[in-house]
Parts: sequence; C-alpha cells; structure tokens
Amino acid sequence: MRHPEKPAPSNAFESQVSSERANHFKHVGWQFNLVKLGKLVAFSFGVTILSTLMSCVWQWPWGDHASVPTGAAPVLAAPDAASLTPDEKININIYRTTSPAVVNISSTVLSLDMFSNIIPEKGSGSGIIITPDGYILTNGHVVEDAQQLEVTLLDGKVFKAKLMGGDLSKDVALIKIDPGALKLPTIQMGNSDHLEVGQNVYAIGNPFGLNSTLTTGVISSLGRTLKAPNGRLIEGIIQTDAAINPGNSGGPLLNSSGQLIGINTAIFSPSGSNAGIGFAVPANTARRIAEDLIAYGRVIRPFLGVEVGMEINPYMAQALQLPVSKGLLVTRLVPNGPAAQAGLKAANQVLVVGNRQIPVGGDIIVAYDGKPAESADRFMNYVESKRPGDTLSLKINRNGTLVSLSVKLAERPR
Repeated sequence: MRHPEKPAPSNAFESQVSSERANHFKHVGWQFNLVKLGKLVAFSFGVTILSTLMSCVWQWPWGDHASVPTGAAPVLAAPDAASLTPDEKININIYRTTSPAVVNISSTVLSLDMFSNIIPEKGSGSGIIITPDGYILTNGHVVEDAQQLEVTLLDGKVFKAKLMGGDLSKDVALIKIDPGALKLPTIQMGNSDHLEVGQNVYAIGNPFGLNSTLTTGVISSLGRTLKAPNGRLIEGIIQTDAAINPGNSGGPLLNSSGQLIGINTAIFSPSGSNAGIGFAVPANTARRIAEDLIAYGRVIRPFLGVEVGMEINPYMAQALQLPVSKGLLVTRLVPNGPAAQAGLKAANQVLVVGNRQIPVGGDIIVAYDGKPAESADRFMNYVESKRPGDTLSLKINRNGTLVSLSVKLAERPR
C-alpha cells in the first residue's frame, strides 16, 4: 500500500516556514547532544575525585587498605615510644602499673519507703588494694550502713567484701575480700607529710560507672579542712584540680612515682560534677587507720577525757568577764580519766546568756604542745593524731593564773 506523498508547499511563505522549522530541530538536537556530553564528563570527573578521596581516607591512619581483612575493624598502631613526651610516658606508666589495683565497690543499703516496704538502694565508689591478700582502702561514706558489698576488679572478677572497720571522723574505711590463691596487685603507700603545692598528681577511679578512668592535675593547696560524714572536721586535706566526679570517691590520688598520697573523697561543685576543686584525705591518715584495723581489728584512739564546751572569742570574753580573750572552756571531765588525774578542773557553775546556758568556772585551755588553743576541732584532731601513752603538754588559765600540766593519754574505752 502506498502512502500518500506529502504535498509541496503551496506558496513561498509555507516554504520558508518549513525551512526554519527544520533548522530549529537541528539546533535543538545539537543542544541536546551537548547537554548529554556535559553530564557524562561531569559524572566521570566526580567519580575520579570521589575515588581519590576514598583512597586517601582509607589509607590514613591505617596504611594500605589491601592489608585489612574484609569485614575486620582497622587496627590503630601503637604510638611510637620516641614520639611520646616525658609527661605522657609518666602518665602511661602510672596508669599501667596502678590501675589494676583500683577496684569498683558496689554497696547495697536497705531503706524503707513511705509504705514501710524495704527497698534496696545501690551505691558505688572506688577502692584501693593495699595488700595482696585483699585489704582495700576506701571512703567511709562509700560503705556506710551497707548491708552488702561487692568488689569488681579491673579484669571483671567479682568478690563479696566484708567491712573491717573505719573512722568516720576521717572518712576512711577498710574492707576485705578473699581472693583465694590469686595474688592481687597493690598500690604502694607514699608519704603525705612532704607534699608541695604545684606537684603533679594522678587520680584513678570509676566516675559515673566508667571504670578505670585516669585524670591528671596538680596539688592546688594543702592543709584544707573538710567536714566528715559525722560532722567532725578533717584536717590536712589535699586540694587538687585533677578531675574528680561522683564514683571517684575512695579512689587513689597518686604522685609521679605511682605512690598513694591521698584518698579522693569530695568535690566542691554547684552542679555536682567536677569543677576543678577536689579533695583527698592524706595517705598517712588512712595508713594508720588501716594498720590498726589489720593488726588489732579496731582503730586505736587516744583518750584525754575532757569535754570542751566553747571556743572563747573577745566578745564572749567581755560578756562573761573571762581573764583571756582566746581559749577553750573545759566544761566536763571524765571521772578518773587522764585529764582529771592530771589535775584539770571542770566548770562549776552555769551562766545564762540570752537563750544559752554556758558552763563557766573551770579551766581555760590556752595552748597545747606550744600551739594556741583557738579551735575545738583542731585541738581534738591534734589529740587524735597521738597514740595512747603519749604525753600532752597543756597551758591553762585558772582564775587568772597560768598553769602548766602534762597529761598522759590513755586508750579510748571501747
């Protein structure tokens, strides 16, 4: 079947239109081919760039990607020892040698809810292994009132622990685990009596449950005071800017030799997390408590047998017409105690000042072993730093007369 032929243009105008239309389609065709060519070139260039970038990323820092097994995570190469700074080498050495002796302590305390139902509450802190057979130092507040204690070592082994005792006035406690035939790693005790502000320190603990965390800093100050859980003041506290957070309590504060110089105990922070002000109980304080508990099963405390009622200041001295402007009022003596046997006199009358009753008429301690008696807490802390059998020299004011006495300390009754 023949198709009808296309009729010829009937006039010159139709011929011109047909010619222009043909030229237009030729031009559009070239444009379309150029666009396709541009897209193809751009795609090829993009693939080349992407391939180059992927090759660079894959090769750094793990080397030739062909050496990495398919599906395996790339392994980071250990840093070259020659590239480490002296400070970094110290940090690494301290962490490697001491972190295995830092443990996580989990405590369970039973409490009552509003319906008198018994509710177990979990707590956690850190601890320091000080003997291969399982004695561990920590803070008193970490284990206080705990019905159950568990210790987790760095390698994940878990042991039941027993509270051996402690001293809440110093916020120090000693617990014990039974490692069986396992010989535990330990941290060596240092001397906290010879520290310097600016000295480098290292804290290891389990902040927020993140076990075996190392932070570094310096000793910011020495001789701070801190209130213990029982309200007494702890003296000689070490202040540091090494990051200490919840969960670090009971962990070690170390010197550059990896020796224990303090037990991290508290932070000063409005938010409850590290603000660059942390506190540690001196190692020498903890050492004496631990040695007593291991040797005797109790803390050996000296006993003076005196109750100090009030710290005298110039305003009080004027109001009470006292003969001195500073000192400590002796309000009560334990019968036949060391102070009573040495000849101290207790208050014998009571003055009412406003809504307060103040015992007066007894001796006023103005100095002890050459130190001015201005703070009752400092006086009692000094007495407790001694041992039973030691002698304490007192200077007292008795009705305007200065008297010197020597008191032989006894052991505190159990």
